[in-house]
Amino acid sequence: MKIYADRFPTALRQLLTDLLVVVWVYAAIRFALWLHDLVQKLAVPGQKLEGAGSGLADNLADAGGKVGRVPLVGDELTAPFTRAADAARAVADAGRDQQELVGQLALALTIAVLVFPLGLVLFGWLPLRVRWMRRAGAAKALATAPAGRDLLALRALAGQPLGRLTRIAPDVAEAWRRGDDDAVDALAALELRSLGLRSGR
Repeated sequence: MKIYADRFPTALRQLLTDLLVVVWVYAAIRFALWLHDLVQKLAVPGQKLEGAGSGLADNLADAGGKVGRVPLVGDELTAPFTRAADAARAVADAGRDQQELVGQLALALTIAVLVFPLGLVLFGWLPLRVRWMRRAGAAKALATAPAGRDLLALRALAGQPLGRLTRIAPDVAEAWRRGDDDAVDALAALELRSLGLRSGR
């Protein structure tokens, strides 16, 4: 007996849910990377500041070195250049600090943005998916076991909606107790269909 009715809706729901989760994760990661790049643009002024300060400091140090070679007054003339070079290096350091701060902010915002959507997947969808996989695997193994058909039928009697059970037989429980093959097969198939599986006999 091949049972296909109601199988595809369950399997299709599972597939659509998986696809939605993939799209959700992809969109969350793309948004987090976009936000990271956007915040990193704030580091551009710091890069320019560092470059300008370093270049100015090098030029001043070079000029101070040349002035320092002037006889008698070289040391006195070098001091202002040295102080100016130190100030330029401080500006460059401030630019580096600003870049580091922006980088830390970009990383923190990226992680903060990813925590909620990935948390939903890891702690919401994933446990349900693993549980379904275990149930489906156990049911598939039961379907091939000698007494598995009866166990699946019993599980269907205990857990399936009454409307579905009564469509199999008016007194489906009595039919199961009598060992009616058609009723047992239909109950086992109903349980498998609820997990997106098919039965074959």
